[in-house]
Amino acid sequence: MEAALSQVDNAKDFLSMGGLQLVIEGLNSSEASLKEHAAFVLGAALSSNPKVQIEAIEGGALQKLLVILATEQPLAVRKKALFALSSMLRHFPYAQQQFLKLGGLQVLRSLFRQKGMEPLHVRVVTLLYDLIMEKMLLEDSQQEEQMEEKIQQYQQVRLVPAVVEQGWCALVPNLLPMPEHDTREKVLKLVGVLVAFCREHYRGDPALGTTLSLLRSEYEELAAQEQREGDKDGYFRELLGSVNTIIQELR
Repeated sequence: MEAALSQVDNAKDFLSMGGLQLVIEGLNSSEASLKEHAAFVLGAALSSNPKVQIEAIEGGALQKLLVILATEQPLAVRKKALFALSSMLRHFPYAQQQFLKLGGLQVLRSLFRQKGMEPLHVRVVTLLYDLIMEKMLLEDSQQEEQMEEKIQQYQQVRLVPAVVEQGWCALVPNLLPMPEHDTREKVLKLVGVLVAFCREHYRGDPALGTTLSLLRSEYEELAAQEQREGDKDGYFRELLGSVNTIIQELR
């Protein structure tokens, strides 16, 4: 059933049968497994489906997902709630606005203060990066007239100012020393976007300067090895490029 819901037509049928409200009510369940299942089904139904996104936000799903993320819940439940939240917010500026109004950024930030929530950190970083880029790309593009309304909607989403005000400038670079390259890649992407808004903070952070230097040395070595093996446009070369760009921006 869950796999089928990611297909738009099935999600629409599911919606017309009144299934969505049942799933949203499932988010209140006292049973962790039911709550987890409801969040997963909701996330699959929401994915790239504007009609379901609208119905879900009108049905109170956003508040319920934030409550799950803000309260004591098993990691598996919060993971699925974050998946559903991500599906609801992407390409839906109205939901993003409501998310900020309801203190959604504070809720996500609280996950960084709790033990055992580390697997969610990189997902939060990826979501923030995607939302910031989505807005920037739309505002930069020369779109048709029908996009004007959407651009106006995005202009009301004050995401970057809220990110800066709420201390994410300091929080995000703390994840750079993580050992996984994939995690670092996602963190570097977000730091790269935030540099323009957090420049003074980053310049005054000696720990960040040290971390970036260490990463540069590590990736210079790995990129050279890649090149010796005949991979001219390799993964580590790309990561090295990200590190160098940030260092350059902070000079």
